[in-house]
Amino acid sequence: MSALDASIVNVALPTMSEKLGVTLAGIAWVVSIYLIVISALIIFFGKIADLTGKTRIFNFSIILFTVGSLICGIADTFPVLLIARGIQAIGAAAGMSIHQGIIAEVFDNTERGRAFGTSGLVVALGNMAGPALGGLIVAFLHWHYIFLINIPIGIIVFILGKKYLPKDSKKLVNKSHLDGLGFSLFAVTMVLLFTAISKGEVVGYGDLPIILLFIASAVSVILFLIREKKTETPMLDLNIFKNKLFSLSIFCALISFFVISSGTIIFPYYLQNLLGMSPAIAGLIILASPVVLMIAAPISGYASDKIGSEILTFIGLLITAISLFLMGLLWNQNTAIFVIILLIGMMSLGSGMFQSPNIALIMSTVPKDKMGIAGSINGLVRNVGMVLGVSLSSVLLWRLVSKNIGYQVLSYVPSRPDTFVYGMHWVLIIEAIICMVGVTLTGVRIWSKNNVRM
Repeated sequence: MSALDASIVNVALPTMSEKLGVTLAGIAWVVSIYLIVISALIIFFGKIADLTGKTRIFNFSIILFTVGSLICGIADTFPVLLIARGIQAIGAAAGMSIHQGIIAEVFDNTERGRAFGTSGLVVALGNMAGPALGGLIVAFLHWHYIFLINIPIGIIVFILGKKYLPKDSKKLVNKSHLDGLGFSLFAVTMVLLFTAISKGEVVGYGDLPIILLFIASAVSVILFLIREKKTETPMLDLNIFKNKLFSLSIFCALISFFVISSGTIIFPYYLQNLLGMSPAIAGLIILASPVVLMIAAPISGYASDKIGSEILTFIGLLITAISLFLMGLLWNQNTAIFVIILLIGMMSLGSGMFQSPNIALIMSTVPKDKMGIAGSINGLVRNVGMVLGVSLSSVLLWRLVSKNIGYQVLSYVPSRPDTFVYGMHWVLIIEAIICMVGVTLTGVRIWSKNNVRM
């Protein structure tokens, strides 16, 4: 439901902008507020889940997400829609913080990879169905229905959750166990960071207010880390990062989400502007990504239960890096369609091979009472990685194009397709190099581990 909601809204933004009388820059806050609230609250809910029980938080998340969807679906003004999206995001943050923890709690190490693989399959289905379903709703119904569609799903999920999910012990959170100052500092950090990123894309990252926002977020996160080290009841127990496998897996997840998000910027421009494809044809080609991911995720999850997760994360990152290198070297105005589909599919294969085993690794490194916080950290890394990947790829792409063309541009220049190819090549190659950092670290760890055994 969360994957569907994230992908279905983007399609409707132009229509929502027109109907609500809001600029395109303004309506983008429907997406931004959702990401900001989730990122600010996801660690908090992970902590609460570890203290009070994951199923209780899951049920709360479904109720709030469904109520938020209802208010979005009846909103007739932009401010009401933004408030409703905030409510929806609180529910999403609660759900995203603990779903991996629930899976890890229900399944042991012999089946956990397969379970996470199935979860990855469902996410891919949501991402794949969202744009098509959103397009149909906008074309034949009112945009409100992109939110109202969540209500029957939410009701069904709540009923099934009450029936099948493991029962929590009857304990309530003790306020003395909550680090209110730590939570506030973390939330402020996320709000400042994501606001700086989203506004920076519009006005430029060299703008003084944007620079000040980044500095303020850096100060806030430093104060947060100092607070968490000193308090006896931290919101985020930093000792969790002393486990090298956990820290490496989280870092590699950040790299993976960062590099694969570049396709959000590059693929539409490449297929529609450079190659002249219609949006429908370009969409079908990009569809290769979730289709391959849908197949690869459960298979890699099953394989990780049989042969271990570390080697699969290494192979997955390596395939991703190779596909990015090949895109950077081979893609141009004359590239054959089958080569384009092959490389997009190859990148998704690498991502699919990496994600499920990596989540299994992350959850295997923490005790049962910290699975909520571990899952929420992974969810946060996913959001941060993708937002940074989209923003920095966009900035780098247009700066390279501007450098090559001789003046500043912020979009595709039809008369100079060669400048876009130049920028695209360098962005893809740089991201392949970044991905190879994760490959190298994972490879060194596997090599060191095997040498110790010998």
